[in-house]
Amino acid sequence: MPHAISPIPTQPINSQIANNAGVEISVLRLDLMHPTVNGNKWFKLQYNLLAAKQQNYTTLLTFGGAYSNHIYATAAAGNLLGFRTIGVIRGEETLPLNPTLSFAAQQGMQLVYVDRETYRKRHTSELQEQLRQRFGEVFIIPEGGCNLNGVRGCTEIVREVQTAFDTVCVACGTATTLAGLTLSLASPQKVFGFPVLKNGDFLREDINNLLTQYLASDLPAPYPTSAPWDLVCDYHCGGYAKVNEQLLAFSQEFTKIHDVPLDYVYTAKMFYGVMDLIQQGFFPIGDRLLLIHTGGLQGNLGMREKLKQQSIVNSW
Repeated sequence: MPHAISPIPTQPINSQIANNAGVEISVLRLDLMHPTVNGNKWFKLQYNLLAAKQQNYTTLLTFGGAYSNHIYATAAAGNLLGFRTIGVIRGEETLPLNPTLSFAAQQGMQLVYVDRETYRKRHTSELQEQLRQRFGEVFIIPEGGCNLNGVRGCTEIVREVQTAFDTVCVACGTATTLAGLTLSLASPQKVFGFPVLKNGDFLREDINNLLTQYLASDLPAPYPTSAPWDLVCDYHCGGYAKVNEQLLAFSQEFTKIHDVPLDYVYTAKMFYGVMDLIQQGFFPIGDRLLLIHTGGLQGNLGMREKLKQQSIVNSW
């Protein structure tokens, strides 16, 4: 584990909207765990890193886009724990590097750019063998840490939460985090995932596959079955890494009132969706919500540059 991992605080949110609806909100602040290796990224990485160490690998190779929180965290964790790191990046190199890739390079990560057609083959044994031939013996971590080791780490996210809760809400990219959370809860506790990708309903099959494979493995699970879960696919705001003025306004106002910074790619969309659903009466009276802040705040730097270029906002 990286040095200086801090205890994870749970922050209550005093919201008039929630009070009017008769529900309670708390936020699990994974963003405060560590300056660079925080959020759900550390939980998805920890057992992958342990496996690499146990198998005597010295080099990690993983995949991500130009604004990937996973690339950022893998570079930081690799540097802290003495691994060489290689990031296979979707798309062409663009200079100067954006803040995410600049940080990764500063941490010693070797950045390798591939076209989108090649990137789509990242899960295939053919491409992975080509990468091993090029870079030698590398421990390959899937994009987003989406494997059984990643699920295992995510079963530990709520392990030490002291606040009582009924419902967990989390943003979804690969949905590895959601899968791990469902294995760490007992019914009637439940999980709602908020996909940040357009048409995110496809994640249902991915989640079911992860859960089936995990429960069939010999990896530890707090419970023999998964807790109830569902997806809410209406708050992607246009798709992955897309934002709109409503989301920006909500995020800035929420941060101002509650002192909880949100990243625009993941947590802002989930928080926006939760607050909208509360106003609609979606959650039953008395429900105690735990919102998972999955970190990723570093991504706001690159998003701000992107938004300025698109003239979505006039100033920051």
